[in-house]
Amino acid sequence: MRLLLAAVFAVIAAPAFAQDIVSPHEMISGAISGFIQPGFHRLATSTASLREDMAAMCATPSEAALEASQAQFKAVVGDYSRVEFVQIGPLSADNRNERLLFWPDRKGIALRQVQQALAAKDETAGKPETLAKKSVAMQGLGALEYLLFGTGAEELAGAEGAYRCSYASAIAVLLADLTATLDAEWSDPKGITDALLNPKADAADFRTETEVLEKLAASLIHGTEAIRDQRVLPILGASTGSPKPKSALFWRSNQTIPALASNFAGLAEFFERARFAEAMGSPTNVWIANGAEFEFASAQRATDTITSPIEEAVADPVQLKALQYLVIVTKALDSLLGRNLSAALGLSVGFSALDGD
Repeated sequence: MRLLLAAVFAVIAAPAFAQDIVSPHEMISGAISGFIQPGFHRLATSTASLREDMAAMCATPSEAALEASQAQFKAVVGDYSRVEFVQIGPLSADNRNERLLFWPDRKGIALRQVQQALAAKDETAGKPETLAKKSVAMQGLGALEYLLFGTGAEELAGAEGAYRCSYASAIAVLLADLTATLDAEWSDPKGITDALLNPKADAADFRTETEVLEKLAASLIHGTEAIRDQRVLPILGASTGSPKPKSALFWRSNQTIPALASNFAGLAEFFERARFAEAMGSPTNVWIANGAEFEFASAQRATDTITSPIEEAVADPVQLKALQYLVIVTKALDSLLGRNLSAALGLSVGFSALDGD
């Protein structure tokens, strides 16, 4: 209904590039320098701080040190959640995304492997160089969350948590190294940035500016799909009709909703920095940008409404309704950022969730 009301004020969309409002090159540059590069730099910085906090906690365990590490973990979750939808380029290579966060994990592989390592006090999990050779499920944010917030995490405040701390610290080292690599690759003027800003007809990946814009636009829609299908619907128990709060990502650290808020905030900022609204600045297309901005604001209001831990939130009618509303928001964004945006900009973008609709 909301999209219908917005569409009343629109006529058939025409490509905005013909209006010379903002060029494709400016859009690509804005996405990179305005969002992607600073976003991955922020993630690398916060993860480096986590590595330092974890090392300090292991050296001198205390309640204060544990709280500092837990707080920094939450900061990393927020920074990662803002950029995780940027699957174009470095993050998609060499299982890096899975190494940062093994999710979805419907079979509980990470939990089982982490608990086994703790029970056996597996020395190879307590050293970065050997942990890196193990399952990706054992070395990402999900595994680290359990170590910092799961059963027995209080041991990290004392000497009895020495092994657990060595394992958690090893994860923090790997995460810091990986995010530093991502930051360096996005900052390299001769790397992925050059490939996106200066596409070449004989390139293996990006041959035209239109092709680059299609990849950037696809990032938006895949981001909304992931929020809905991998984050929200499992909590709502889409297959059973009964909420399943412990299927939520980051429920142990109470970061389920803050991470969702960061997901939406990252998409909204990316949309702004890439200047999609300006590219659709003709009177016939402006409703698309306005609609997207409305939905992003709606997502923020919904996540702001959910203030309780996720187990309590799904039992509260008001907060549960806000969580359900996020599904509606993502579907609206699917249409706005998928069908409408691509048509307005003359792009050809394929979206799995839209097929057959």
